[in-house]
Amino acid sequence: MKYIVGLGNPGKNYEKTRHNVGFMVIDELCRRWGLSLNKEKFKGIYGMGSINGEKVILLKPLTYMNLSGESIRPLLDYYEIDVEDLIVIYDDLDLPTGKIRLRTKGSAGGHNGIKSTIQHLGTQNFNRLRIGINRPVNGMKVPDYVLGVFSAEEQPEIEGAIKQAADACEKWLSHTFLEVMNEFNQK
Repeated sequence: MKYIVGLGNPGKNYEKTRHNVGFMVIDELCRRWGLSLNKEKFKGIYGMGSINGEKVILLKPLTYMNLSGESIRPLLDYYEIDVEDLIVIYDDLDLPTGKIRLRTKGSAGGHNGIKSTIQHLGTQNFNRLRIGINRPVNGMKVPDYVLGVFSAEEQPEIEGAIKQAADACEKWLSHTFLEVMNEFNQK
C-alpha cells in the first residue's frame, strides 16, 4: 500500500496559494485516477483506490500546515503502513518556482508542516517531494508570500511542476523511490 500526502491549508481562501501545492498534486492524482477524497477522519480528508494493482491512499490534512503530523501519523498507524511507503508533498522556498526535488530524508529546513511530520513520525527518514515556489522579493514577509497566489508568469511553471510531481507519484507505484528520485531529480 502506498500513502501519498499533500500538505496545505484547508479552506477556499487558501486554495490557490503557494503553500497549497501539495493539495494541488493530490487533486491532480484524484483527477487522473478517478478517485475522490470521500472519507473524513484522522483530522484530514482522504480517499483510497487500487491503481494498476497497487492500493493507494491519498490524504489532505485538515489541521492547517503547522500541525500536519497530527493527521499523517494516525492514518499511517490505522492502516499499518510502513514509513517507506509514505511520500509527503510540499512547497519549498529554496527551489526555483516549478522545480521539483525528491529526497528520502532530511531536516525540516524551516518548513513547519515538515517539522510537525518529523515530530509525529519520530524520524526524519521518510520520502518527500518538494515543489519549488522560490523566495519572496522586495522585502515581502515569508508568511505573506507563501499564503499568496502564483503570478500569471509563474502559473505555467507551477502547473508543469504539479503534473511532473503527479508523474513521479505514478512511477513510484511500480518502481523504487530511489529509481523515481534518480529520474525526476535530473529534470
